[in-house]
Amino acid sequence: MGSCGTWAWQELLVLLSSVWLWAGSGQPTPPGPTHTPGPQLKFRLAGYPRKHNEGRVEVFYNDEWGTICDDDFTLANAHVLCRHLGFVAATGWAHSAKYGKGVGRIWLDNVNCAGGEKSIGDCKHRGWGNSDCSHEEDAGVICKDERIPGFKDSNVIETEQSHVEEVRLRPVVSGARRQLPVTEGIVEVRYKDGWAQICDEGWDSQNSRVVCGMMGFPAEKKVNRNFYKLASKSQPKQKRREDVGSKKRLFTERQQLNYRLHSVSCTGTEVHLSMCAFEFYRGNASAACGAGMPAVVSCVPGPLFATGNAHKKKQRQQQQGQPRIRLKGGAKVGEGRVEVLKNSEWGTICDDRWNLLSASVVCRELGFGSAKEALTGARMGQGTGPIHMNEVQCLGTEKTLWSCPLKNITQEDCKHTEDAAIRCNIPYMGYETLETWYWDASNVTEMVLSGVKCAGHEMSLSHCQHHGTSLNCRNTGTRFAAGVICSETASDLLLHAPLVQETAYIEDRPLHMLYCAAEENCLSSSARLANWPYGHRRLLRFSSQIHNNGRADFRPKAGRHSWVWHECHRHYHSMDIFTHYDILTPNGTKVAEGHKASFCLEDTECEEDVAKRYECANFGEQGITVGCWDLYRHDIDCQWIDITDVKPGNYILQVVINPNFEVAESDFTNNAMKCNCKYDGHRIWVHSCHIGDALSEEANKRFEQYPGQLNNQIS
Repeated sequence: MGSCGTWAWQELLVLLSSVWLWAGSGQPTPPGPTHTPGPQLKFRLAGYPRKHNEGRVEVFYNDEWGTICDDDFTLANAHVLCRHLGFVAATGWAHSAKYGKGVGRIWLDNVNCAGGEKSIGDCKHRGWGNSDCSHEEDAGVICKDERIPGFKDSNVIETEQSHVEEVRLRPVVSGARRQLPVTEGIVEVRYKDGWAQICDEGWDSQNSRVVCGMMGFPAEKKVNRNFYKLASKSQPKQKRREDVGSKKRLFTERQQLNYRLHSVSCTGTEVHLSMCAFEFYRGNASAACGAGMPAVVSCVPGPLFATGNAHKKKQRQQQQGQPRIRLKGGAKVGEGRVEVLKNSEWGTICDDRWNLLSASVVCRELGFGSAKEALTGARMGQGTGPIHMNEVQCLGTEKTLWSCPLKNITQEDCKHTEDAAIRCNIPYMGYETLETWYWDASNVTEMVLSGVKCAGHEMSLSHCQHHGTSLNCRNTGTRFAAGVICSETASDLLLHAPLVQETAYIEDRPLHMLYCAAEENCLSSSARLANWPYGHRRLLRFSSQIHNNGRADFRPKAGRHSWVWHECHRHYHSMDIFTHYDILTPNGTKVAEGHKASFCLEDTECEEDVAKRYECANFGEQGITVGCWDLYRHDIDCQWIDITDVKPGNYILQVVINPNFEVAESDFTNNAMKCNCKYDGHRIWVHSCHIGDALSEEANKRFEQYPGQLNNQIS
């Protein structure tokens, strides 16, 4: 490998763990004697995973290290603490032990700084050591990566002797160098400006499990240690290849091995190697590890990242049964709200006692590595339906979340504002080398894809359906170049299914009252042939209550300048199609359909402590705020399906929100709602309403195969 920078960029780098940063308590001072009243304070950043300018805040007071509680914590507090640490300011702060739980005393609680204090001790607080918090409430800070000019760190220790920050797998087999993800190789840790090895004396499968988890893999497998002994021997002269067997070739090169760690001892539940017990080599480590060799790890990739026959085998295993756990609402692969399947219904997990051990069990069960973050407070959006679990307390060794100790709870014990979520380590696949240009496309020289149609779960555009080599706009220049605007958050709309079931009824409405509805295309096509204004249309009416449970407001795609005024109903249309209303036969054939233009998106009601932001009156801004809902009552125009031509029988009522994907959402799979309907020609029964992905596959099959479907007539 040598020191080639280009090849290093292609390696798997994981930036995690605990770089201890000790800092003095004051700002730069002129030469001369200074006086610090009371005990001298020291500060450091700790925890995992993190960068050098962020972490759990630890303070040294009264000869003991301790933490700070997050109660009443503010950005002003973070500013003061970051200046203590030698940074110019803070950019954010973290609560609920985001960087892991500390140990020892909780020195400060209810800290209230104005932001200009020279010491955290000058801020208001409950008193040193007076706290009612646990370490699950340890506060952290994110500092601006800019040092205070002239800041002198009087309390710096030799951090290079006390931490492991970056870890990678360096592939040695020639084929592995070209293939991603890297699943097997020598374990190396960052040391100064290069990389160092770990002596494998005493190395076991638990150590390998931790490393594989960091690399994004759920499990480890045994390595042929003898095969790698050649790699640990220095070779003369230039890089050379040696044949090892008939199929594999081993790259070896002249390099001085530089052992950094030895006596590594993990339990297997750690999320990072730095949390394991180990020792550093002191002094000249080149002659170390006499009876050993560099530690080598081989990992088993999850189904999403497996290749070849192994991938097909895992696909067959998956087809044998529906998984009982899934992630929803995440912006990237390997993150999202945790949902579990119980009694044929998907539900969420309450975040009480939710931690990295439990999160890692979920990550590995889903085919990812260990957990990077255990998120609380519905950070990936609120779920719907039941909350199946509470106080999950995994040991970290379980194969499935269902094996962990937990409490079965009722809806009263927890709310969806406490839904648990995770971020998992995933393998490096090289996809981030793709570039998205800002909208000046003048430097684009050729088109490479057209006809791209993604389902949303693909890991690369090349995995989506597209035209292949038959490009439709090869010679059009940049006129038809596609672009995107990216966001870390998105809305998530879903319909309140029980309200549809409770409010559904039939109305025979005279034609002379439907002129506006006909103009806005809210009636079946056969209405054009009716004897206007005589006669009537039979309408299935119901109320729609659409909630935004995401992490960003839902806003119409078009700005106000392009909204269309409709004189008949005297309102603006901000979207051409906002919802589809359909009556389907059990085999999916549409027998009646309607659509609902987004003539007025507003906050009808909101959750407690959430303020309304959108109102249609006086040409106001339209949208649905996070935590609010828009109510379309059953008695307003177009809030119906025209069933005049529908024959008696059993049907499915389906409502789909944002059907054309015009507005970005974190989850489109919950945009459809279905109900069973039984219509006898005079009355209609609507029952079993549910969000489209709320039930198990088996329950959905039962839902779509109820009696009456063979002849579609009521006997």
